[in-house]
Amino acid sequence: MIQRWLEPLILESLQDTPVVLLNGARQVGKSTLVQSISKKTGASYVTLDDATVLAAASSDPESFITGLPNPVILDEVQRVPEIFLAIKAAVDRDRSAGRFLLTGSANVLMLPRLADSLAGRMDILTLWPLSHGEIEGTRETFIDQAFGETFKIDKVPRLSFDDAVERMLAGGYPEAIERQTPRRRTAWFRAYITTILQRDVQDLANIEGLNELPRLLNLLATRSATLLNYAAIARDAGLPQTTLKRYLSLLRATFLMHELPAFSVNLGKRLVKSPKVFLNDSGLAASLISVDAARLKEDRQLFGQLLESWVITELAKQSTWSLVQPKLFHYRTQTGSEVDIILEDAAGRLVGIEVKASSTATAKDFRGLKTLAEDLPKRFHRGFVVYMGEQHVQFGEGVYAVPIGNLWN
Repeated sequence: MIQRWLEPLILESLQDTPVVLLNGARQVGKSTLVQSISKKTGASYVTLDDATVLAAASSDPESFITGLPNPVILDEVQRVPEIFLAIKAAVDRDRSAGRFLLTGSANVLMLPRLADSLAGRMDILTLWPLSHGEIEGTRETFIDQAFGETFKIDKVPRLSFDDAVERMLAGGYPEAIERQTPRRRTAWFRAYITTILQRDVQDLANIEGLNELPRLLNLLATRSATLLNYAAIARDAGLPQTTLKRYLSLLRATFLMHELPAFSVNLGKRLVKSPKVFLNDSGLAASLISVDAARLKEDRQLFGQLLESWVITELAKQSTWSLVQPKLFHYRTQTGSEVDIILEDAAGRLVGIEVKASSTATAKDFRGLKTLAEDLPKRFHRGFVVYMGEQHVQFGEGVYAVPIGNLWN
């Protein structure tokens, strides 16, 4: 079993919180992780994917919850939304820590009927597909180092272009990684999307657009790491904007699509407020648009776009277990200055990250970072150009060019 770096945080939450919810997309490893936790904690494991268990929970949620052992792990709780109210009643009677560890493949924060029922009683943690460090058995600490008082530049093995392409195309879904050939991996991704649309989306909403959602996902994959433009996407997808926004909400709720919000602060200059859109996995995105290694070698613009999306997802994964646990944004002004990714800690300090697909870094690559530092000198902590080269170079006070391999240092 691959060690998941989120596990210690789950165990920590169970020590002082009655209910812990581990959510995330299907097939990212939630069930495997909580079954491992079950062996360590002695909690019973019950899954609502079992037809008999599902029927019992649906017919009488309160009796079902009352009859469960304590502590218990409930897998795929979004399948019976009414169960949250029954859990709330049980917790109100006994607020002992660690009573319920839940998993869900739908984001309860986006489902109003579920989000409010356990407010103040539940910790929510998100499990992403495997990070590159988890696959390699290395716990990544780049974010914590970036926010440190000093930044130590460590020499790491260069990640070659071929290696980067191979890892981006594989992605982080455990079952996809195990497939031995690109063809078999593509078959898995296609079956996965079909399952999501026919099962989870139907559980969340009764829609008639199952034929439209795959096309929409393909379109989003081509626009990964770009600004979310509802009008343009609606036009290209042939959908009314109201329908498009409903479908995007479903894709967010099932963790297939994410948004990188625009950084906003009271500056004299106008900032672009649109978020960037990206899929939760580079392998899934590549599969949707039928990208292979040969095409990425020929189309460096596409490689750069997929590389940025990959870096965004890897930093999002790291943020869930880092000590800092920053919020992620992007920064763009109306005049064209931009920073691909901004990390903001609880104290308001900012770390900017530019992603470059080239093997060299030049002074002009730091323009966006220097603009950000000039605009917010008291908050700007450090800046990085992450690129495909191998040299660690300081380009000024607090700004560095670092090989992409440093992200998994």
